[in-house]
This record gives sequence, C-alpha cells and structure tokens, in this order.
Amino acid sequence: MKNPGRFAGLLYVLTSIIGFFAMGYVPGKVIVHGNAAATASNISAHETLFRLGIAGGLVGQAAFIFVALALYDLLKGVSRRHASLMLLLIVVSVPIAFVNELNSIAALVLVRGADFLSVLDKTQREVLAMLFVKLHGQGFVVAEMFWGLWLFPLGLLVYRSRFLPRFLGVWLGLAGVAWVVLSLTGILLPQYQDKVDKYLQPAIIGEIVFMLWLLIMGARPPDLNAAASSPAVR
Repeated sequence: MKNPGRFAGLLYVLTSIIGFFAMGYVPGKVIVHGNAAATASNISAHETLFRLGIAGGLVGQAAFIFVALALYDLLKGVSRRHASLMLLLIVVSVPIAFVNELNSIAALVLVRGADFLSVLDKTQREVLAMLFVKLHGQGFVVAEMFWGLWLFPLGLLVYRSRFLPRFLGVWLGLAGVAWVVLSLTGILLPQYQDKVDKYLQPAIIGEIVFMLWLLIMGARPPDLNAAASSPAVR
C-alpha cells in the first residue's frame, strides 16, 4: 500500500461520520430532555430514523475495529507492545457499545406497544421508553472510559514514530485524558457533565485533527526490512 496512513485516515473519517450520525444527529432529532411523551412521540414519528441510528451505532462500532487494525499496521513498527495494547482497548470497548444498543431497541419496543405490553398504559410505556433512552446515554458514559484509554498508547506511538508530528501525539494524549475525565464526571458528578464537556472540547478535537492529518497528509512508516538489509555506512 503506497500510503497506509491515508488509508487509515479514510477509514477513521468514514467511521466517525457514521458515529456522529448515530450518536449526535439522531438523538438531537428525537430526544426531548425531560419530556417522555414528546420523546416517545418523536420515536414513533421518526421510527425509520431511530432504527437507522441503532444500525449506525452497530456498524460504526464494528467498523472501528478495522480502523484500529489499520492504525496497528501503521504503527506496529514503533512498538508492537503499545500497538497491541491500543488494539486490545478498542476491541474491549466494542461489546460495551453493542450491548448498549439494546437500550434503544427496548425504547422502540415500548413505543410501538407490543401485545404483551397491553397491561401498561400509554404514559407508563412512555416513561419506561425514556428510561431506556437515558440508560443508552449512560452506556456511552461507560464506553467513554475506553474511548479515552486507547488514545494513550496511540498518542505514545505517534509521539515516538518520527514519521508523524509529535504535537499530534501530545494532543491525542490530552484527548485521552479528556474522555476519561468525561466518563468519571458522568458517573460521579453528572450535574456538571455538560459544563465539563464544554471545557474539554479543545482537547477532544485532537482526535479529529489526527484523523484529518492522516487523510490529507498521509503517513508512511520506514521500511524496516530495507533498513536492516542495507549496508552499514562506514
């Protein structure tokens, strides 16, 4: 492959677009915070969009494994141990996100009102649907821990690579800290989560800069085999 960095960047960007659609666009169109009836009504009225959001979440998370593999191939020459750790942390996060989509499916089932739910009135179903929507959001709080942890070995690999700018490695490390802080804030101090998220955006943007750098500038690791077989300079 002529430019493995650009290939990794392309996968990264495409997967991120799917992720934004599933985790940003769809909830913004459907969820009305603090209003179970309006949220349930939106899910019912935009059922196809809601289902696409679920599918996008599953596809995006599965596709991110291939992003991690592409980054592993790009950076394994720097440190195979750290590249393997990066890959492991991504693989661990995917089942969490997959299971989390069951909360959205549960909300959809409640809104549709299957026969076995006839014992519950409409208001009760709406409240329960809102509960599962909230749990879906809390599932992302758990996943954010791993979204941050994998960036630490990635940042170190980029910093030590010598074929990528060191500032990207530092920025990725800061993004990792930001995601971990967001996860812990969502668990320990949820009332401050929105405010903390706002302050940490400059750090989180580092991941976006990294993927765009790969896509636009590309990256080619040195050919270690060629370097090893070349005659020593006396």
